[in-house]
Amino acid sequence: MNVLVAGATGYLGRFLCAEYARRGHHVTALVRDAAQAGSLADLSVEAEATRPETLEGIMDGVDLIVSSLGITRQADGLGYREVDFQANLNLLREAEAAGVGRFAYVHVLNADAMTDVPLVDAKSAFVDALHASDMPATVIAPTGYFSDMGEILTMARNGRVWLFGGGAHRLNPIHGADLAVAIADATDAGRGWAEIGGPDVMTQGEIACAAFAALGIKPRITYLPDACRRTGLAVLPLLPRHVSGPARFFLTALGMDMVAPRFGTRRLTEHFETLAAEAARQPKGLRS
Repeated sequence: MNVLVAGATGYLGRFLCAEYARRGHHVTALVRDAAQAGSLADLSVEAEATRPETLEGIMDGVDLIVSSLGITRQADGLGYREVDFQANLNLLREAEAAGVGRFAYVHVLNADAMTDVPLVDAKSAFVDALHASDMPATVIAPTGYFSDMGEILTMARNGRVWLFGGGAHRLNPIHGADLAVAIADATDAGRGWAEIGGPDVMTQGEIACAAFAALGIKPRITYLPDACRRTGLAVLPLLPRHVSGPARFFLTALGMDMVAPRFGTRRLTEHFETLAAEAARQPKGLRS
């Protein structure tokens, strides 16, 4: 099977390329700069998904496209509507024209509870377009990535973790490698929708304690009133988009449980321990 991975150089995209290759598929990585792709896939194709003319012909012979394309940190002036929605829509239209067999898209868990969050609105708009297409589709809704939890480890390393409310909301984030396996399982099975989380359900407070434990530091956690989180959400639209966009998503997600069916074997506590050990081996001036 020929698989094209969009967003291939991102956190999840790299694991997707590796997993589909492990299963014996021919993998093409859609990248903005082939020089940065290295040996990521069997073939790297340079294109700008925000510019549909650059996509013409790249999906000929492709059986499956898997897109984790989206903005994590806004840095080039483009917004969620241009990337998370329109760029993926451009991919879908080219896939339709090329007769691709299936389009898989990485969405977000609890999207229905996060209306008016620009990131989620853009993703949901694309999912609506995908479902309106005749293209067979798989939509994956993960809880969150281990990479996102690095922010808590960074706070712990700096001496204090700040949480809202009582830190009792639960989540089960998943490692990118485990999520890639779950996505490949879902596309192999032709599933239409899959909600996926990691193996351990933990409260936000337990995650903070795990970060301190990995560092060998006594926990210091400050719980701010949840009203502070809600006030922040009210103020954020007044700030520049590159600041308000990610913050509105994370502050909204912090106010709810983010728990999906458990999958995978990689545990967040072990991930924290690995990161802490790697940081300890770095020269002091290079540690983040």
